[in-house]
Amino acid sequence: MTGPAGGSGGQPVGQVWVVGLGPGASEWRTPEVDSILRRASDLVGYQTYLDMVAPGPAGQRRHASDNREEAARAAAALDLAAAGRTVAVVSSGDPGVFAMAAAVMEQLARDDAPPGWAAVEVTVTPGITAAQGAAARAGAPLGHDFAVVSLSDNLKPWATVERRLDAAAGADFVLALYNPVSRHRPWQLGRALDIISGHRDDSTPVVVGRDVGRPAEEVGIVALGELDQARVDMRTVLVIGSSTTAMIERPGHPRQVYTPRSYPAR
Repeated sequence: MTGPAGGSGGQPVGQVWVVGLGPGASEWRTPEVDSILRRASDLVGYQTYLDMVAPGPAGQRRHASDNREEAARAAAALDLAAAGRTVAVVSSGDPGVFAMAAAVMEQLARDDAPPGWAAVEVTVTPGITAAQGAAARAGAPLGHDFAVVSLSDNLKPWATVERRLDAAAGADFVLALYNPVSRHRPWQLGRALDIISGHRDDSTPVVVGRDVGRPAEEVGIVALGELDQARVDMRTVLVIGSSTTAMIERPGHPRQVYTPRSYPAR
C-alpha cells in the first residue's frame, strides 16, 4: 500500500483502494481490508454497504450514494484521490465480481478522463463472494468447474443472458446465479430455470443462500424441481449443481452437498 504521491504538476495525488467487505460479517473481512478502512481519509459507497463499516478515525469522511450510481461513485472517488485524498471504494462481496472494481476501471479508461486521474494509483483488494459464502455453508458445491452468471439485464441484453445460461448449463458447469430477481425483473428467474432444467434433472441440488454472513442469514438446500421462486429475491444467491453434484444426509447433521473433484469421461 502506498501513500499520496506527487502529480505531474506537483499536486499531491492520493490513492484509490477498491475493497470487498465480503458478505457482511466482520469475521469474513480480510485484515488487509480492515487496515485500509482504518487508513482511508474517505469512504465512498452505497449507503447500505457503508453502514456495514464501523466508524473510522476522526476526520474520516463518508460519501454515500444510491446503488445504481456506480459510474458517478467511481468518478467521485477518483476526483477525491486526484486532490490528494486516500479513498476506499466500498463493495460487498468481492469488488471484482459484478461490483465496483470494474466501474472504477471503466472510468479510468474513458477517452475524456480528467488529466488528474492519470497519476492516481488504483488497487483492488478482494473479499469473499456471495457464492463462496453460500457454498461454504452448504458443503462443497463448487468443488469442480463452475460458472457465475448475473441474471440482471440492466447492463447487457437478456438474449445474452439466455445464451450464456444455455452454454454453461449445457457444458455441465455448476451455476452460481447472482441478482436472480427484483421488483423490476420479476420473470427472468423463471425463464432462466426453464433453460437450466433443459440440461438438469429435477433432483439436482440447489443451494439457496439469502443474506449469507449477515444477521438475517438463511441457507437451504432443495431439489431443482422443488425450488420455490417466491422465496428468492435480490439478496439471494443460487448455486445450482451439475450432473455430478450430490447430497449427503447423515443422522443428526444438516444435509450437505458437494461436487466431486473428478469428472467421468463421456
